[in-house]
Amino acid sequence: MTRPGIAAAAVCMSGLVLLLMVAARLIPETVALHVTLAEDGTPVLILPLVPAERFTLHYYHSVENAPIWEVHSMDALGMIFIEEERYAKFGAGMGKLPGVGRMVRKGNLEAVVDMHHPVGPFVLRVGSPGVAHTLIWRDRRFNLSEQFSHRRARFSGRPLTLYQRLCCLYESGRAGSWPKPI
Repeated sequence: MTRPGIAAAAVCMSGLVLLLMVAARLIPETVALHVTLAEDGTPVLILPLVPAERFTLHYYHSVENAPIWEVHSMDALGMIFIEEERYAKFGAGMGKLPGVGRMVRKGNLEAVVDMHHPVGPFVLRVGSPGVAHTLIWRDRRFNLSEQFSHRRARFSGRPLTLYQRLCCLYESGRAGSWPKPI
C-alpha cells in the first residue's frame, strides 16, 4: 500500500471511530428508572431498563397487612405504566380502574392484568419497615422502607444513551449494595 493509501485508510478509521463515539453518546439505547427523594432530589436508585422490561413494587397494606405487588414497565421515552396488580384481598391495592385490565386469579391471589395504563412519574410515601415497600428489579430486591421510611420517593424514567449504559451506570454505593447513581 502506498503512503497516500495508508493516510486515507487512517483518516477513514479515525472518522469511523469518531462517528461511533458520537453515536454512543447520542443514541438512546435504553431507559433508566430514577428513584429520588422528593424533597431534595437526592438519588436513591438509578436502574437501567430495556423498554417494556418490568419492575415491581411489593409491599404490605398498612391496615390489612395483605401483600400487594404492583408491576410496572417503562417505554423508550421513560413513561411509566402499570401493567398488573396482584393482591391477596380485594380492596387492599389501588382498586379497579374502569375499563383498564381484566380480573383473573393467579394461584391464591386476585390480579388485574393487561392494564398497560400510563401513570407517568409518581411519588410514593415510603411506609414503615412493617409495610416493607420493596422495589424488585431483575431478581434483586431494594427495601425502601428500611432506609427511607416515612419519606417521599419520586419514581421517574429517562432515556439513556449507549454511552451512559457502557460507562458503568451503577455500582455499589451509599445504600450498601445498592446501585450508585451516575
